[in-house]
Amino acid sequence: MTNACLTFRDLTLGYNSHPAIHHLNGTVKKGSLTAVVGANGSGKSTLMKGIVGVLKPMEGAVTRMPGVRTAYLPQQSELDRSFPARVVDLVSLGLWPKRGLLGRYTKEDRDSVSKALMAVGLGGFEKRPIDTLSGGQLQRTLFARVLLQDADLILLDEPFNAVDAKTVGDLIQLIKRWHGEERTIMVVVHDLDLVRQNFPETLLLARQPVAWGETRDTLRPENLLRARRFHEAWEENAPWCEPDDHDHDHGDGHDHHGHAHDHRHDHDSGPRAV
Repeated sequence: MTNACLTFRDLTLGYNSHPAIHHLNGTVKKGSLTAVVGANGSGKSTLMKGIVGVLKPMEGAVTRMPGVRTAYLPQQSELDRSFPARVVDLVSLGLWPKRGLLGRYTKEDRDSVSKALMAVGLGGFEKRPIDTLSGGQLQRTLFARVLLQDADLILLDEPFNAVDAKTVGDLIQLIKRWHGEERTIMVVVHDLDLVRQNFPETLLLARQPVAWGETRDTLRPENLLRARRFHEAWEENAPWCEPDDHDHDHGDGHDHHGHAHDHRHDHDSGPRAV
């Protein structure tokens, strides 16, 4: 499977010996664009951290194609907005893989930062302190950093949260540009309409994989309902991401998503390869 950018083999990830995601099997094809969806607490961010290596597997393994350069964008809530830094400082972190921590900051680097900021609609923002940016401006800044990393595998954890509609549209276009460049992209997304409109593949989690494959199949009502039931079985008192009017509301804007696999058998057969 030379075209597999990522391979999951019975992957189980968690914290303090408490599993957060169980028995994930399957492959992510090189050049694919995949949404990762599910309720709060379903293991989406945990999976991202496992792929990038922040979390070590409790069982099983995640294998990356040799030589793959990875860019990881965590949730905004994990960033310290009060840190005294300017936009140029944050974006320039994307040069670390090439320059190293102590590498000289050259005119070529300054030009690269300026071009990246122009590409995300923030031309001239280099000297702005990051604590003065709106949520949308900060996310654009972070996407500019990813642009500079020139990665083969791009992992984005809820990049559209607390971001205005115009910024969401612009960031989607950047993601599609990366997809057109045959980079492999996985994005944690809440809004199912956004997923249906823009993501060819979807992985639906409820601590275990519920469905994985073509988005239209994954987000079928029966899979969304199955994901809800699995999640409620795990956390009886935990609310769903947001109140629903219907069991399979397609546009509720939050995480419930499925692969037509009973998750109890995923450790045997696994979801079909993406």
